[in-house]
Amino acid sequence: MPELSVVVHGPDTRDHLTGLLASLAAHPHPDTEVVVAAVGDWAREAAERHIPAVEVVPLPDGTDPAAARAAGAARATGRWLHFVRAEDGLPAGAPRTVAERAAALPGQVDVLLLDHVRSTWRTSGLPSADGPLLARAGRTDRTDRAPLALDDHAPLLRTAPLLGTRVVRAAFWRAHERFLTSGRDEPFTARAALLLADRVAALPHPAYEHRPPRPESLPPVTAEQHHALVDRYEALLDLARGRPAPYAVLYDLMVRDCLRAFVRAGMPEPVAREFFRRASLAALRRRPEGYSRPPGPEGLRRSLLEEGAYTKYRAFQTANKARRAVRGTVRTRRRQAAALLRDHQYRRALTAPADPRLAVFSAYWNRGVACNPAAIAAKLGELAPWIRPVWVVNAADAALLPPGTDHVVPGTRRCAEALASATYLVNNVNFPNSVVKRPDAVHLQTHHGTPLKRMGLDQLPYPAAARGLDFQALLERVDKWDFSVSANSHSTRMWRRAYPSRWVSLDHGYPRNDVYYTARAADIRAIRARLGIAPGRRAVLYAPTHRDYEAGWTPRLDLAALAAHLGEETVLLVRAHYFYGSAPSPLTGLRRTGRVIDVSPYEPVEDLCLAADALVTDYSSIMFDYANLDRPIVIHADDWEIYRETRGVYFDLLAEPPGPVARTQAELTEILTTDAWRDADATKARAAFRRRFCEYDDGRAAERVVRRVFLGQDENALPPVPPLAERTPAPTPEEAA
Repeated sequence: MPELSVVVHGPDTRDHLTGLLASLAAHPHPDTEVVVAAVGDWAREAAERHIPAVEVVPLPDGTDPAAARAAGAARATGRWLHFVRAEDGLPAGAPRTVAERAAALPGQVDVLLLDHVRSTWRTSGLPSADGPLLARAGRTDRTDRAPLALDDHAPLLRTAPLLGTRVVRAAFWRAHERFLTSGRDEPFTARAALLLADRVAALPHPAYEHRPPRPESLPPVTAEQHHALVDRYEALLDLARGRPAPYAVLYDLMVRDCLRAFVRAGMPEPVAREFFRRASLAALRRRPEGYSRPPGPEGLRRSLLEEGAYTKYRAFQTANKARRAVRGTVRTRRRQAAALLRDHQYRRALTAPADPRLAVFSAYWNRGVACNPAAIAAKLGELAPWIRPVWVVNAADAALLPPGTDHVVPGTRRCAEALASATYLVNNVNFPNSVVKRPDAVHLQTHHGTPLKRMGLDQLPYPAAARGLDFQALLERVDKWDFSVSANSHSTRMWRRAYPSRWVSLDHGYPRNDVYYTARAADIRAIRARLGIAPGRRAVLYAPTHRDYEAGWTPRLDLAALAAHLGEETVLLVRAHYFYGSAPSPLTGLRRTGRVIDVSPYEPVEDLCLAADALVTDYSSIMFDYANLDRPIVIHADDWEIYRETRGVYFDLLAEPPGPVARTQAELTEILTTDAWRDADATKARAAFRRRFCEYDDGRAAERVVRRVFLGQDENALPPVPPLAERTPAPTPEEAA
């Protein structure tokens, strides 16, 4: 019996079924079967053509979705059922991830909740709003071994009511199938499944792709369909009766959705009045005891709904719309005036000669003194102290700057004047489009990592990664570069194809990596002391990367369980990607045992690498930097297929890793609790990786960049890069002790 049955159902009105089935055929999983409840001849033919071993259930045109699901479920033999609309999709590797997670669930779990991405005609792979809800549940339900009672986690009812994000135990579905399918629509079924489940579990990683059609392509909504929204919620509230927490959440959703439908649906006046009347009666009749309305305008809207005050509500809408229009006009004019003033100041500064003693630095979208720009600025102070560095730093980050750092805040007059008058502009991303490339200025692009993931123009085939990126504007920014820093020939080639322009490649190494060759034993002891790592303890740095298809950061490992397996002599240093810097840490709930330390806010990251005996990462560019230390690296690639297909990559990391590869937490635990993390095979893989990616780093990269760019020295006069075998990395923590 297979663990999972993927039940594809419904008509293929937008020709998405072919792509969905091709994806399933390209990534088969031995413990997964595919059943296609094909509505119409075209869907049947597509299913038979793409997956020879597929179970096809032919259904006549016009079969409704509930009947198609029922027909597919009747033919399925798996322990779990995953209903997938023919119009939707599955990320690469999703069936494997779901099947493995489901197999590990205890018997009382009836529903496994999945995160999803959303794709429209305009965008692809947008993160869902469900991520934070599932992440919170996932922290309680670590690796889904502790099943959740919905009464204790009622906010899960707020997840999108998509049946494709609920994987249901087959026995549970069959026990409730009549209730869940008889005259019910998908939003009802999706939420009712949670209410009926004994226990639920959460998988806070995208395993479903929702592809809603353009609203304009759908038939007009009838009065009966509008009224069905109220009826649906009343039926759900009946199901939640006697359960205060789920009931309160459903009531809040009912009132919210009714008000939204009333505002957005564009109902004819008679339909709108009747809908408002029905929603008002339901809001009064179903109001839970002790319920209090939210403050502000939303509370007023709900009050008017409960009163049934249709005319007052329409007047409130009209007044609110007018007030928003006035405020919007005022804000727009203020912004325009401020922008005109800044532009005038900037243009006036451009008319003066460039200042050869001024260099403007920025890093990571003005976050502070960091990365390659910081290393270059430090070396500039040694070799060319007459050049004054000024940093562009966001106002919110200015308090964290090193004492005495000269800085300007974006949007201020001083910032505009600095950008206009500096001879040297250094950044590891790009300066704004508005920055003019004057002929007597030098723009130095340092980048901030060796590329595994696709970058620049190479993101064009990957819309989830390129979301919102204006490629023409990108090329205009690239055309301003004079120099591009590279750490290895792989990077040089990738930068050439991703950012084609006339810039000169500085194949000098990454300045931020110099410290991996210049740090001494005393430096490493001091860093470990600051981090609270006791002498003799093994420190493992866990530094995962950002995923474009996830709205927030959720550790893909049960860190408390991993720390427990590794024992008292190992400490885990956990570093979240900087994109999640403003998000609440998912590590807050971990007990402070001293074995798991959240080092996400710690700067610089190079200190963490120097302190660590080993690195565990997934697809982060930190692996290329850490390889300079010639210390063990372990890859945890549980969602490689999804990442590769969604983000795009330049090479197969699983075929050319820097060390052992774990696809599951169990495999990672096995590697770290044996000698596999540092055995002969790990050493051999790391040596090959270092030959390819540590090509130009030797501890003198910043010096070469400063001499070439700021001092104008010829390429041949720069310090040469010695062979890899002749370079000596910083001592390991064990050697430093």
